Amino acid sequence: MKFMKLGSRPDTLYTAEAGRSVSSEVSSDLIIQVKGIRYLLHKFPLFSKCLRLQRICSESHETPQHQIIQLPDFPSEIEAFELCAKFCYGITVTVSAYNIVAARCAAEYLQMTEDAEKGNLVYKLEVFFNSCILHGWKDSIVTLQSTKAFPLWSENLEITSRCIEAIASKVLTHPLKVSLSHSHSRRVRDDISCNGEESQRHKPTTKGWWAEDMAELGIDLYWRTMIAIKSGGKIPSNLIGEALQIYASRWLPNICRKVKANKEAASDSAGEITSKHRLLLESIVSLLPSEKGAVSCSFLLKLLKVANILNATSSSKMELGRRVALQLEEARVSDLLIPSLSYSSDTLYDVDIVLTILEQFMLQGQSPPTSPPRSKLGFEKRRRSRSAENIDFEFQENRRSSSASHSSKIKVAKIVDGYLQEIARDINLPLSKFIAIAETIPDFSRHDHDDLYRAIDIYLKAHPDLNKSERKKLCRILDCKKLSVEACMHAAQNEKLPLRVVVQVLFFEQARAATAGGKMAELPSNIKALLASHNIDPSRPPGPLSTTTSIPADDQWSVSGLKSPKSRMSTLRMKLAEDDDLDENDMNPDGMGRPSKFKAFCAIPTRPKKMFNKLLSTNRSASEKN
Repeated sequence: MKFMKLGSRPDTLYTAEAGRSVSSEVSSDLIIQVKGIRYLLHKFPLFSKCLRLQRICSESHETPQHQIIQLPDFPSEIEAFELCAKFCYGITVTVSAYNIVAARCAAEYLQMTEDAEKGNLVYKLEVFFNSCILHGWKDSIVTLQSTKAFPLWSENLEITSRCIEAIASKVLTHPLKVSLSHSHSRRVRDDISCNGEESQRHKPTTKGWWAEDMAELGIDLYWRTMIAIKSGGKIPSNLIGEALQIYASRWLPNICRKVKANKEAASDSAGEITSKHRLLLESIVSLLPSEKGAVSCSFLLKLLKVANILNATSSSKMELGRRVALQLEEARVSDLLIPSLSYSSDTLYDVDIVLTILEQFMLQGQSPPTSPPRSKLGFEKRRRSRSAENIDFEFQENRRSSSASHSSKIKVAKIVDGYLQEIARDINLPLSKFIAIAETIPDFSRHDHDDLYRAIDIYLKAHPDLNKSERKKLCRILDCKKLSVEACMHAAQNEKLPLRVVVQVLFFEQARAATAGGKMAELPSNIKALLASHNIDPSRPPGPLSTTTSIPADDQWSVSGLKSPKSRMSTLRMKLAEDDDLDENDMNPDGMGRPSKFKAFCAIPTRPKKMFNKLLSTNRSASEKN
């Protein structure tokens, strides 16, 4: 840090009962009152350098032994006034980045300019400021930070603007030459002397060496400085994003606890603190680089959490949501668990924000790769022309970019299923919101439905009061064909699932075993009992269906036109068809029914195809052995 010493006399300012005075053989003839403190001084040394005091004294018609001058609007603190007074007496004073702003404002107020005396204090401070302070990195930061105590005077004297220009210039011109880094910028000080020589004790360790020092600035000064740096166009967007993350970690930690304490206090000061945090957050959002990937998705979601807690403007939330959607595949499930602070909802997490993000992600308009037209595949047996090769090359490039979008949707599907498992534990989460989140992901993005099944299972356990219709509606989002063997075994024994889902799981498990040439595993006794109660015997082909069997009304099978089913396949078809008929009563209020997940089963032809013949033969052979 640079400093400047002025004067040569020892410090003779002392405190007496009447106030502060200077040791001198001449008695004081001037009393100046500043900030409630009386200074007993002398007219000659002060009037020779301070035009303001000289003018006030000349305008006064009083001629007492001690003339009294009051300075109620003095801009700085008493330390700055004493520095100016000592300078007038020739007493040694030290000026550095920590007090130059206060001294400059005080000297300007007292009009210690060249009009009063050559080489006056204003001139000396300006020379030191321009030649040393603005040439040093740390000096510029400290000086700019000290301007917040005197905002109007600093603006009028252009101290603030000159410091900002100097800092931005150093970041843009010498991003690799200043000896500071994130790890040791607290203890390392600027080694550039006034003549421009640079110390070689420390070497720069990172391109973002300036970010941590700038994080000490208040948000208004930081915002202006970052705007100046960004307008230079030389700093990569990822470094800008890194600097913003450092600043946010410096000023936005433990925001949840602070806001909670403020709400409990419910005072004007608490509301003011929340407003300051809100302004800080919205300023950070406005500084985010426009380039995708400049900041991590995790950082954006943390900002979104804070925005939700501080009740930031909707424009800030929408901007953060839009940016999160652009790189949602990088998110973690824990980052998406945004606390809900809405008085209109009792849910633990803000599901609406996540739903909006998912909708924006899906609106990016990219589809999975599809097969090109046959004309571009070159199946013709004639010789291919160069133009045809170019067409195929362009198609492969388009397909490659489309595949990248497809892969991102697959990643997002895994994230969403993990998110569903977390929010499913919330007993206040409405079924409609759970289903809405699950259905934002297209079918092709889920290679398997194991994670989705876990989420449904957790939701069913957390919401035991769901009726049959609601459980069916929940399970419509599940595709049993995409369940693994382990998931199928669990689902087959899950008593919370609707019977139609259990039957469907068993159907596909048998089909899978038949296709693989294997044997269907022995069913648990409780599942056998459940199927037996509905006249389904897995050990042998079913006999003629009795229409007099006592079956609960909700689960009765339709036998219209089917007097004697010929196989287990027809029995399953009848059961699933009846369930679909019952679902017609669960239509939306607008009269639009939801397409069933099981329509495909009803469309199975009466004569089973090869796979199903194999399935039936496997079952018959097993029953004969028994």
